Amino acid sequence: MEFKAERAATTMNGTTEASDERYRDLDLLPLDSVLSAMNEAEMSVPLAVRGEIPRIAAAIRAISAGLKGGGRLIYIGAGTSGRLGVLDASECPPTFSSDPTQVVGLIAGGDLALRNAIEGAEDDADAGAATVLGLQLTQADTVVGIAASGRTPYVLGAIAAATQAGATTVGISNNSGSELSSLVDYPIEVEVGPEVLTGSTRLKAGSAQKQVLNMISTATMVQLGKTYGNLMVDVSASNDKLRQRALNLVKTITGRSDDVAEAALAEADGSVKVAAVAIVNDCSTDDARVLLDRHDGNLRAALEA
Repeated sequence: MEFKAERAATTMNGTTEASDERYRDLDLLPLDSVLSAMNEAEMSVPLAVRGEIPRIAAAIRAISAGLKGGGRLIYIGAGTSGRLGVLDASECPPTFSSDPTQVVGLIAGGDLALRNAIEGAEDDADAGAATVLGLQLTQADTVVGIAASGRTPYVLGAIAAATQAGATTVGISNNSGSELSSLVDYPIEVEVGPEVLTGSTRLKAGSAQKQVLNMISTATMVQLGKTYGNLMVDVSASNDKLRQRALNLVKTITGRSDDVAEAALAEADGSVKVAAVAIVNDCSTDDARVLLDRHDGNLRAALEA
């Protein structure tokens, strides 16, 4: 099966490719002025992201529903966009103890492209389609295409394939009315305007994408009960720093002493949620696990049961 996603002719129509006349003499400016210009430009990014919060929220509701049904969150992009997706996916297991297969990051050119520029990879729509189809997509999966221009063939091919496979699709781009937006169920367009360095979308566009990805993964995990208040209670205590964090979390949640928290964590194999439920409900760790399972791992629900 062939998936076509033709690249638009190279123009300056997209705002991510336009040149900002304010910075036309960038190479003549003193260093402090170059840095000030970059800093000033970045200040517009959070406001642009804020304008898309309703669309981001709609996408997160769909993603959360899919994950609750056993689906996956799959990011796919090329170049900077792809690297940001892989980064966000890779940070979910240590932050939320999520299954490494639950949030997946894919990049044009494969893992080699994480450290090396593989410029032609983004032009291959069929490769994008083959990459997502290789994951054996289901209707519970959500594929998030990330492309600053909104017209990267690799991403468009992946989204076309995901749609045909019945997966939910989300698009993150930095141009309004992009081709990517026209193909997905949930378009997110954070238009940040021309870059300080013309066409270098690792700058404002990259910052906007990172903020949106932070929102998607974090808020989704909140929806899945991976937090208690603003505490990362599903943290994986895999080193000394995180073991101390786990201890502090149990003490904060239960109000008990170091000794009690340490003993409970030892019995719970380092699980903050199991230890907290066991202390608060004065029950065994086995009973605490049963109670958590009954409430889909939601600590607040288990504590209030």
